[in-house]
Amino acid sequence: MRADIASLKTAIEQSTELLRRRLDWDRAQVRLDELNARAEAPDFWNDAQRAQSLMRERNQLDQQMNTVREVEAELAETVELAELADMEGDEDLFGEAVTALKALKERAGRAELEALLSGEADGNDCYVEIHPGAGGTEAQDWAAMLTRMYTRWAQSSGYKVEVIEEQSGEEAGLKSATLLIKGDNAYGWLKTEAGVHRLVRISPFDSSGRRHTSFASVWAYPLIDDTIEIDILDKDVRTDTYRASGAGGQHVNKTDSAIRLTHEPTGIVVQCQADRSQHKNRETAWNMLRARLYELELQKREAAAQAEADAKTDIGWGHQIRSYVLQPYQMVKDLRTNVETSDTQGVLDGDLDAFMAAALAARVGLEDGAEA
Repeated sequence: MRADIASLKTAIEQSTELLRRRLDWDRAQVRLDELNARAEAPDFWNDAQRAQSLMRERNQLDQQMNTVREVEAELAETVELAELADMEGDEDLFGEAVTALKALKERAGRAELEALLSGEADGNDCYVEIHPGAGGTEAQDWAAMLTRMYTRWAQSSGYKVEVIEEQSGEEAGLKSATLLIKGDNAYGWLKTEAGVHRLVRISPFDSSGRRHTSFASVWAYPLIDDTIEIDILDKDVRTDTYRASGAGGQHVNKTDSAIRLTHEPTGIVVQCQADRSQHKNRETAWNMLRARLYELELQKREAAAQAEADAKTDIGWGHQIRSYVLQPYQMVKDLRTNVETSDTQGVLDGDLDAFMAAALAARVGLEDGAEA
């Protein structure tokens, strides 16, 4: 077997073997059979929310297992074709086989990465909170840029974006923003973005044209469904109502419809002003609070294995996960994985996949090492 075919074959086999191990193949087959049997039960759809959650798990598991089978089958066929072409001296056919194997290697790599999204809540929708650091208008403008960046990433990735809460700065930018990113594996991808983000640029708000450094923090936490139980005592939560801010004119909210919840034992504060109905805002705020408390519990579970790598366990100035340098040179660099690019505008327009993939792989790799 020629070296180029052999190396591609080995790489693809390694990916499929890792996929099988990560899926725990025999256990995954048992779970898929169980989910298929439950889906056929007459009362399966009586609880629609629960049924949708189980069907999402079933479809994801079925897709992952089918991908492994398809890659393995295509690998065997293409290697056989390449060997036949080599024996007959058909270089055109051999080249086609090499091209097919390269494409198959990319497919196996993508599937391997998607298999990393196996956490309890990775498949769930995701809240993203963005807050500026110290620095007034400059930091608030950076928070607005990050909000736009994650909105662009979500939209280009096929996710739906809802603005849950947004407070404008006095001159420009945002004092805070909360987005709900809806779609399969939204939390699985976005959880790696939690931490402090640092921007270096010539300030558009500085008449002297000096270079400024700004910080903003990003929090990501999953929307909790009925498969995850979070108990919150009413006596531990303080509820405040306030008038939602708006653009003015006919859009001014004249009632105290916005809701702020404070979980006093932990100090966690969530707020929602997305709807004119106080009742709906209250319901959304409670969902956000459950999600934040769940994320806090995840942090505690991960702390032992990921004390150094998990940015969310120590989120503060000096612990930034990524730097975005626009002056005096162009560079975005992730400080956890050393992934970097000079395409700063592409990143700010939502091209984040390379950073997310590397951070996710590093995070799961550390978990595997801890378990070993």
